[in-house]
Amino acid sequence: MPQRSGEVVIRLLENVQQKTIKSLILQTVAAGTQVYTDEYTIYNRLEEWGFQHKTVNHSAHEYYPFLGRTQVN
Repeated sequence: MPQRSGEVVIRLLENVQQKTIKSLILQTVAAGTQVYTDEYTIYNRLEEWGFQHKTVNHSAHEYYPFLGRTQVN
């Protein structure tokens, strides 16, 4: 696993849409941060919001492509 610092933030949202996640992300993630998500379209605007964004394709068994691996060992 890559080493990183900081805290994990978990929030349960009743309504998971871009408009409901945007403020949470902007409040908790530093601008310019590299964010890895799955391919759920809710995350399509992360770059517009000031983040670097890469996706993983779980249906193709991608979990850690940034480490050169596609499987969790």
